[in-house]
Amino acid sequence: MAPIQTPTRARASAQSLATSQDARMLVRETMRLSANLASANTNLAAPETPLLRPEMRIGLVSESKPEARVICSEELDGRRWNYVVEADPSGSFSRSMHAVALQTPKNPIDELISFIRSYVVPEGFPDSVSPSYVPYMKWRALKHFFGGAMGVFTTRSLLHSVGMSGNGAASAAVAVNWVLKDGAGRLGKMLFSRQGKKFDYDLKQLRFAGDLLMELGAGIELATTAVPHLFLPFACAANIAKNVAAVTSTSTRAPIYKAFAKGENIGDVTAKGECVGNIADLLGTGLSIMMSKHNPSLVATFSLLSCGYVLSAYKEVKSVVLHTLNKARFTVAVESFLKTGQVPSLKEGNLMEKIFSPPWHKDRPIVLGSRFKDAFQEPASFLAIEPLFEKERYIVTYNPLKGYVYALLKDQAKPDDILKAAFHAYVLLHFIQASTRRGFSKKLDIDQSERDDALLRSPMPTIGDFGAHVAESCRIVSTSYGMFKKKAAEQGWTMSDSLLNPGRARICSPMF
Repeated sequence: MAPIQTPTRARASAQSLATSQDARMLVRETMRLSANLASANTNLAAPETPLLRPEMRIGLVSESKPEARVICSEELDGRRWNYVVEADPSGSFSRSMHAVALQTPKNPIDELISFIRSYVVPEGFPDSVSPSYVPYMKWRALKHFFGGAMGVFTTRSLLHSVGMSGNGAASAAVAVNWVLKDGAGRLGKMLFSRQGKKFDYDLKQLRFAGDLLMELGAGIELATTAVPHLFLPFACAANIAKNVAAVTSTSTRAPIYKAFAKGENIGDVTAKGECVGNIADLLGTGLSIMMSKHNPSLVATFSLLSCGYVLSAYKEVKSVVLHTLNKARFTVAVESFLKTGQVPSLKEGNLMEKIFSPPWHKDRPIVLGSRFKDAFQEPASFLAIEPLFEKERYIVTYNPLKGYVYALLKDQAKPDDILKAAFHAYVLLHFIQASTRRGFSKKLDIDQSERDDALLRSPMPTIGDFGAHVAESCRIVSTSYGMFKKKAAEQGWTMSDSLLNPGRARICSPMF
């Protein structure tokens, strides 16, 4: 029989075992540190390194590490991220933070499917369309398939009938080149169709941009006379530009005619509008035929007609009076309200709307529905203003490194909350720019227009300066947002959060 250990003997045995284990760990640690010291560069004076840290001398407890804390979670298209910062034992946070994905990356096949869906189906499909949309588009696609296949043979026959070539192979090659030109245009039309909802909320801007592209395509076609050996690439480029312009024209036509119709007569309004356009097109064609008989200068004539086309296109979109507040008209309405206390009328707001901005011109520095990582560069800036928006379903902040005002939306945000967030962002921008303008005006004695242009290029206040602006903007918004909505409704404006094009990112409750 095995000897029975008394409790005293058992405790002694356990202590002996623990002591032997500690001793072995001490020996291994000492040997490891000795090896590291021996392999060090002997020419450098190595600093004194204790063999064991204080924590190791008492039961070999591991060194305490900074505590990680989740300060915010974010959701975008069904995916979630936690934003994590490290806090030392004293409770202070580090200046950096990093995003931790809460799910594995998407499968490449799923990514490809999502990419294709963004081109071929509307946003929010299938909930955003009626059930008849799918069968209609299937038969429409089949119709265009057969039409595209017939196009090669009909083009070849037409070119052959007008004596382009007596050789069948040569006429086929010419036909293929011509079809390639048209195919490039269709490809450009397909790629540009991804703009999707922009045709709903920025239709004036896209309509005028499409007219400019139409003139660019015409200019490229004109240039083929100077370099006939580059006909195919030039013709393809021109066709891409003109087909993109055609997409903008057809996509924005219905909303514009809808703004004119006062009853259920949008079909009649559209038909008559297209008839007027076709009559004017025929008259212009007749005028150009008569002018061409006198052999005028090609470049001079084209330049004159282009100026008339662009001016008419600009006046065309400026004359449209829309009742909805998209981002451009919302900007006009809020700025007018902050300066005068009044919201402009429908006609005034549409006339004041900016239709075209050069590509190098900086847009209004406001981002609605932005990502958390874009709005905040360090956790301290988020933690400082978070209590101000505890009762709101959004957070508005300013990033001095990027010079933008960001409105972050919480996952409980409703359409009115999105509109309020946009209004709050413009109020905060107004305060920051007013502060910058006061400092800027002291340095430069220039007129107001030059001052406004210089203001957009001047650096914004630092993060330490805008805290008071955020608090003040919260007080102003709490009392003025309801008044702004009331005055906008009195003028006939219709406000919709979707027309402001908010981002899809949402702040949500942290997940662990």
